[in-house]
Amino acid sequence: MLDLAIIGGGPAGLTAGLYASRGGLQNVTMFEKGMPGGQITGSSEIENYPGVSEVMSGLDMMQNWPEQCMRFGMKHSMEEVSRVSKRDDGTFEISMLGDKMVEAKSVIVCTGSTPRRSGIKGEDKFFGRGVSTCATCDGFFYKDKEVAVLGGGDTALEEALYLANICSKVHLVHRRDEFRASPVTVKKVKENKKIELILNSVIDEIYGDNSGVNGVKISDKQGNKRDLAVPGIFVFVGMNVNNEVLMQEDGKPLCDLGSNGNVVVDLKMKTSVAGLFGAGDLRIDASKQVVCAAGDGATAGIQALEYVND
Repeated sequence: MLDLAIIGGGPAGLTAGLYASRGGLQNVTMFEKGMPGGQITGSSEIENYPGVSEVMSGLDMMQNWPEQCMRFGMKHSMEEVSRVSKRDDGTFEISMLGDKMVEAKSVIVCTGSTPRRSGIKGEDKFFGRGVSTCATCDGFFYKDKEVAVLGGGDTALEEALYLANICSKVHLVHRRDEFRASPVTVKKVKENKKIELILNSVIDEIYGDNSGVNGVKISDKQGNKRDLAVPGIFVFVGMNVNNEVLMQEDGKPLCDLGSNGNVVVDLKMKTSVAGLFGAGDLRIDASKQVVCAAGDGATAGIQALEYVND
């Protein structure tokens, strides 16, 4: 039986494993079906992580985390967890695809979130063929071409800036006249001559042919229409919480969830179920910053250590 099962291999999960295993837990396994690092590895530019003065990509910043965090004995299992449930004796069952199952005394869930689809007509049809949610992944395909970006938060603006280094022009479409991003990022976007702001507007349709996207149809609040001929659009309209592993066979969650599906935790990352902890973007009121996710992981790892030892 594991002392601790960690579900998710982003900054929160890695740091949780570091603190729990370094603190003395012997049997700690992190379940992450892919390579550790998390969603941040798709970010084009990180400049606000304390102690790291060099601006770097998320992939570069996370490069050394797995080795350091597994130095004290945490293991990485490349299995996809389908459900976490709790037995009457207080232990947990970690169910995986393929009818595999392991037991654990405590669990930290830090499965994060994934980019939300906008629901625009044509988005699903052309996803992966001109519609993307990752500028770092797909920006190169539009070198010296014009693209559109949809969104008004930090991610949308940061990725628009990244694309401006590759593309001939970036059309940034936002439904409001003000952005939710940090003032520093907004200032950079407004000063970038390769970024055109299309504000108080929405995208009505993404259209194309068998080869992929050909353009997007836009309308503003006054009802004016515009047809933007671009081969690619990058959508950044928020995130969906990855809480599926907490859903039980009866459809109810293992622990309390907030209105948006985020896991309800206290300051110690404790959920409503003893021995179960939530950390990172999965939890309520998450700041969605790497440094905060790492802090959550450290707190959860320490609390899991105390729970098992007690």
